[in-house]
Amino acid sequence: MKHVTRLAAAALFLAGLSAAAKAEELKFASFVPPQHTVTASVIDKLAEGVNAATNGALTIRNYPGGELGAGPVEQYVRVVQGAADMSWSLQGYTSSQFPKTMIIELPGAVKDGATGYDMLWNAYDSHLASEYPGTKPLALWVSEPNVIIMRDKQIRTPQDMAGLKIRVAGSVAADVVTALGATPVQMPIPQVYNALQTGLIDGIITGSSAIADFKLLEVANSYTIGAPLGRIAFFAVMNQAKYDSLPDDQKAAIDANSGRALSKSAEDAWNAKADQTIAGLKADPKKTVIELDAAGIEAFAKATLPVADKVIADLGAQDVLKAMRGE
Repeated sequence: MKHVTRLAAAALFLAGLSAAAKAEELKFASFVPPQHTVTASVIDKLAEGVNAATNGALTIRNYPGGELGAGPVEQYVRVVQGAADMSWSLQGYTSSQFPKTMIIELPGAVKDGATGYDMLWNAYDSHLASEYPGTKPLALWVSEPNVIIMRDKQIRTPQDMAGLKIRVAGSVAADVVTALGATPVQMPIPQVYNALQTGLIDGIITGSSAIADFKLLEVANSYTIGAPLGRIAFFAVMNQAKYDSLPDDQKAAIDANSGRALSKSAEDAWNAKADQTIAGLKADPKKTVIELDAAGIEAFAKATLPVADKVIADLGAQDVLKAMRGE
């Protein structure tokens, strides 16, 4: 009887070793510190869901702060080349690869009450899939509306932008800044703090969540809210070959914990961070928060909304915007 018990124990031990041998860890590259909004809303959420669904057979490890390679611009390539299994970044950093996706960033593209992640997924299969070669998108989402973030300058009218150097993330925001009479300066967000502090740029157009995530409140003191300046798009992707190599149950676990649901988590988190940040700015007597009235919004709209019309016409992409909107 003891012999049988020992055999059973040995079998269980060997089964455990076999399960451990089959367990696999996926590498998620992140160019930001672990406290960034993306960690809890995308990386941790995906990792926890996949781990639970596979009983630990498939895990995801976050490599924050550029551990797998610094620089947000190269994140997509790192996934394609297999340096990371998964990563996230902004389509705008390589705008030419994502011309149709970038439509979501245009002023007026996301109407009041609409969700950017739904718009992107609405158009993904029919129009956007070809822009993501070699990868499986895990999440596609957009930021809260862009705001104007300045150091020692206050922006109340489009004329106040004339001649200023304004950092932008991608080509759409660059066109918007140009239409406002300013000079766009494209650079990755981790470089913005020093650029603003040293006067290399006068200000930034980006989502207000970035103010807290990248400590811009330490170097900026004026914020203009309400101008139709568009939004910022983001992606999280996985190496397609790596996904294809997984057993069906692990693929199913990734599928169940990605897509629209993960994208919603990201977008909700960006919006919540933005609301929290704006509330904090308004409560800070050292900060100037300029909320445009209807006339001020209209003045900016006259300059920025034609940018959207031109970009869509040049691309011949009216059908893409309609698909995004479910029309």
